[in-house]
Amino acid sequence: MNGTPRALNRFLLSLVGLLLLLAGIGLTVLAAVPAAARRWQDYAGAQVAWLRSYEDRSRLLVTSESWIWLAAAAFFLLVVVLMISWIANQGKGRASTLVDYQGNADDDGADGAVKLSCAVAENALKNALLERTDIFGVSATSYDFRKETGLKVRVFPRQGIAPQHVAEDVVELVEALDGLLGIEVPVLLSIGTGARSRFTKAERVR
Repeated sequence: MNGTPRALNRFLLSLVGLLLLLAGIGLTVLAAVPAAARRWQDYAGAQVAWLRSYEDRSRLLVTSESWIWLAAAAFFLLVVVLMISWIANQGKGRASTLVDYQGNADDDGADGAVKLSCAVAENALKNALLERTDIFGVSATSYDFRKETGLKVRVFPRQGIAPQHVAEDVVELVEALDGLLGIEVPVLLSIGTGARSRFTKAERVR
């Protein structure tokens, strides 16, 4: 429901997992097979010698240092910038304003603006649900989804409580909230019953 780039996250996690798997397999082979370890030492030693030779041939006149290290520093700086950008894109889509109404005299009312925070709807639903003894946990979060502000409500009923009854009661609360606010708020309801039996499929209230 939010703007988190899930496809990119899955790709990056898969790529990192694959690289770690290959690295683990390689280290296991090097530790278990002496012939492979010797071949790797010969190969790595030749590459290090080539790199040192190329470093001596690629020194800059201004700094007397090889441009290789400058390129490496620029590369890692780019990686840091990309990581910061990736982190900043996580969890986007959170909303703070539920209603933003601009009134004027032409609407048979006074000039002015009305802004209603999403926390009003979130706290109203949470407080109403937490008063019930058959529910031990509730979370409510607002998101901007398809140019419309909606609520994501996650309810954790106690064991033995029928989830359909909880869903019906939440629908009644949402309808009462709509009547109070004067608008129809889209709500996504998710019901979980703990580690043993978890309803992973979210139910659309409307």
